[in-house]
Amino acid sequence: MSQYRQSPFSNLTPVVKNLLIINVIFFLATLLLGERFNMVEHFAAFYFNSPLFRPWQIITYMFMHGGFMHILFNMIGLFTIGPILEQTMGSKRFFNYYFICGLGALLLHWAVQAIEVHSLTGTFMAGHLDITDPVTLTKLEAIYYGPVLGASGAIFGILIAFAMIYPNMELMIIPIPIPIKAKYFAIGYILLELFSGVNPMQANDNVAHFAHLGGALFGFIMIRIWGLHRRDNYYN
Repeated sequence: MSQYRQSPFSNLTPVVKNLLIINVIFFLATLLLGERFNMVEHFAAFYFNSPLFRPWQIITYMFMHGGFMHILFNMIGLFTIGPILEQTMGSKRFFNYYFICGLGALLLHWAVQAIEVHSLTGTFMAGHLDITDPVTLTKLEAIYYGPVLGASGAIFGILIAFAMIYPNMELMIIPIPIPIKAKYFAIGYILLELFSGVNPMQANDNVAHFAHLGGALFGFIMIRIWGLHRRDNYYN
């Protein structure tokens, strides 16, 4: 091997590197522990009125993933554009930004769930009600006992920041064979998530679309509050 060949990990910034490590540790622990210790039950996030909810889940859910492809795509996003943003923002601000987006993702997801619970029961906290209608009961059980997990909300925040700061930088997106400017990719992805979130036909796809949108929304707000400006020298 040539002494001049760099490792693909040599340019990793410290926060991104540690986030990657923690995500992989959680994923491996989930696989290795299996049924002996239910990682999802303890560390994924549940509806705030669910008997399975624990306060630490608002953080730990960001490190849990539902399968190999889930963690793979999230970590590719973190690995490819995370270091650029960390160098741009600084490690401390990037750290705060990542977790604010992750928290914002969960908050919007909970808000949508709360609206649905209220529409079914007339209250936002229906756990104590005696529900007899089987259709309503099934929908409530899906909300109360369905876990939310993954770094996707934080990754969407990273994508939005990248598109706002480097809007004309081109990205290669698998399997699309041509480069796409970051601003167009981000807009397209957000519109797709919005469509999927409000389209009833997508209701059973097990993807927390509004969590993705929440991460993007909070990311957008934070970039505006911090006054971070685009870094290209031309506008198209």
